[in-house]
Amino acid sequence: MSGARGGAGAVAAVDLGATSGRVIVGYVDGASGTLELDHVARFPNGPVRLASGLHWDFTGLYRDLTRGLADAFRREPAVASIGVDSWAVDYGLLRGERLLGEPFHYRDERNEAAVDGVHRVVPFAELYRRNGLQFLPFNTVYQLAAERDGDGCLGLADSLLLIPDLIGFQLTGSKVAERTNASTTGLLGVETGEWDHELIERLRLEASVLPRLVSPGDSLGGLRPAVAADLGAPEGLDVVAVGSHDTASAVVAVPMRAESAAYISCGTWGLVGVELEAPVTSDAAREANFTNEGGVDGRVRFLHNVMGLWLLSESLRWWERGGETIDLPELLAQAAAVTGEVTVFDANDPRFMAPGDLPGRIAEWCAERGVRAPQSRAEFARSIVESLAEAFAGAVRDASILSGVDVETIHVVGGGALNELLCQRTADRSGIPVLAGPVEATAIGNVLVQARAAGFAAGDLESLRAIVARAFEPKRYVPATR
Repeated sequence: MSGARGGAGAVAAVDLGATSGRVIVGYVDGASGTLELDHVARFPNGPVRLASGLHWDFTGLYRDLTRGLADAFRREPAVASIGVDSWAVDYGLLRGERLLGEPFHYRDERNEAAVDGVHRVVPFAELYRRNGLQFLPFNTVYQLAAERDGDGCLGLADSLLLIPDLIGFQLTGSKVAERTNASTTGLLGVETGEWDHELIERLRLEASVLPRLVSPGDSLGGLRPAVAADLGAPEGLDVVAVGSHDTASAVVAVPMRAESAAYISCGTWGLVGVELEAPVTSDAAREANFTNEGGVDGRVRFLHNVMGLWLLSESLRWWERGGETIDLPELLAQAAAVTGEVTVFDANDPRFMAPGDLPGRIAEWCAERGVRAPQSRAEFARSIVESLAEAFAGAVRDASILSGVDVETIHVVGGGALNELLCQRTADRSGIPVLAGPVEATAIGNVLVQARAAGFAAGDLESLRAIVARAFEPKRYVPATR
């Protein structure tokens, strides 16, 4: 299908983040190297606390994204395919076609208790050699151990689907696991890229619930007839696996030379790393808490998770709980105007993981160390920005040392690319120039993988990134002289 806009092919990207989702129609003409985005729909997303714990409102999320897709087909009938990406690690359990409850949210408290039990069976050093993953208490392997030992639905389920795959199943009826997201479960062999059945058996998990693996660019099949009718889409329209972990899609759209660049995919989380051809599972990488996650075309995303803009967004949510509305650009302008020293805290301290009074926890962190806590909202915002910039700079340094990549440029993509203070301070603290943009990197990567599968674009990742570089001009931040 072609000719959607000036000869370009059209695809629909569903891009789901931890705080919001969006549907974007992308137009790609590989022959001329052009790329355009049409933002069709945006909708909120977030946790819901039920009696059983912290969950996602998957039903509401699916309703909103299908409404967005219906709008996309009304606006552009020539859409050739649909691709879905989302955050990692979380999953839904099904019996047949029935979803056994709303998926748990990765910030739910149940995960902490399962960590020690997993490590008693498989010590973390061995686990890292097998799956290459940074320790995070919400990795799927720990969630499943909590599910197994609690009163969850794992024993009733015949299949487990990660969030993008769960959406793909609702759209097509296909039960699969896309590899980039499957690599975040802790159950995929870091060297083989296949389910680690020995590990699964040792942890007393049920391998039969894990679906077959597919790769970015593979077809999941056509839309169910009833879904196509609801969307106003052609029956059998193709749904394509993309880099369904949102960071995997975002890295596709980083206009970088991988041999000399680091990236920061900055949203709710800050994913800081480099792109490699092979994993790094050394003791030094494990001790630095770096992860090896799957990338598009078999690349490895060697990165470290930093708490990210969650620190700022959750602080705003806490301040606004009484009904006040805070203008974020204005607050950041006030933060930039702060002239005195502010405390740089450990942005990765586990106490900042859960929702709630983050400003109070920052003050608590300061009190424990006998340092001055921020006194105003502007100082809190500046302290958060400085702490994130320091964490980003440190992660870039570690990534360079551990991987051997000589980092000459840092690319910031995602929502954090709009935060001028954060980008400048990251350049200042790292001593490396920062190139900011594109903001919608995740959706762009989703679009480009679909476009290549449909024949609208061709070539390797470098060819796709050349399209991005032509379409979006980054903003450059030069380190301040000292």
